[in-house]
Amino acid sequence: MLIAVLVKQVPDSDEVKMDEEKGTMVRSGVGAIINPLDLHAIECAIDLREKFGGKVRVFSMGPPQAEEALREAVALGVDEVFLLTDPCFAAADTWATAKTLAAAIAKTGPYDLILAGEKATDGETGQVGPEVAVMLGLPFSTYVSQLDIEKDSAVVRRTVEDGVEIQRLPLPCLLTVLRDLNEPSMPTLAGKKKARRFDVVKWDHEKVGLNPEEVGLSGSPTRVVKIFYPKVTREGAFYKGKDLDKGIEHLLKELHSMGVLDGGKDNAEK
Repeated sequence: MLIAVLVKQVPDSDEVKMDEEKGTMVRSGVGAIINPLDLHAIECAIDLREKFGGKVRVFSMGPPQAEEALREAVALGVDEVFLLTDPCFAAADTWATAKTLAAAIAKTGPYDLILAGEKATDGETGQVGPEVAVMLGLPFSTYVSQLDIEKDSAVVRRTVEDGVEIQRLPLPCLLTVLRDLNEPSMPTLAGKKKARRFDVVKWDHEKVGLNPEEVGLSGSPTRVVKIFYPKVTREGAFYKGKDLDKGIEHLLKELHSMGVLDGGKDNAEK
């Protein structure tokens, strides 16, 4: 099987900063890792390669420092890695990102299977995987928690809000997977040594075959109109000394009005 895996490098921190003027995330000065959910997609691809033979190729779009994430993927055992990096790719929304990834996959395919994590931890949209599938004209399934390959089809178990669904999709197809699918392996020492000297393939917009107007911010139909940080304010009252009894009385009245104490609002009004 020839398998493609979509990965993203995300900030290794919950303290993500935003550029309020440009409406984009500030990635400089922040540690980065492979999106945790993408690790499950990589593990699945490697397991399938071990079972059926073939190759696993990983694709990522991002700045030059995203090369670190791809080297981590090599350390985990993938065969080839492609970094789609170009200043004109910057500030892409999910549509422009999917278009760039789909173009690279079409150029290097065809593939038997394309895998991706359910979503990225820095965006939480879960849109890129399905958009890539639509652009490539492939059937797809999301929230996959179990996968079996049977002849020319993939049988998947989807864990959704109201239960579980079983689907059969013809190959090739695209799947976005949940963390329930497997337990990602740790990189080996041999894998880390290989990753250090591995040749990461880097493609710009010309190599991918796209016009600069089709990608990045220029090719993004989504626009961030405004970014602001909400201000959390609380009104408090302090009671001490002789005023403690008054404070307790006030607190009890408020709790009654909210229905927290027995009697609820009716008794509070009395």
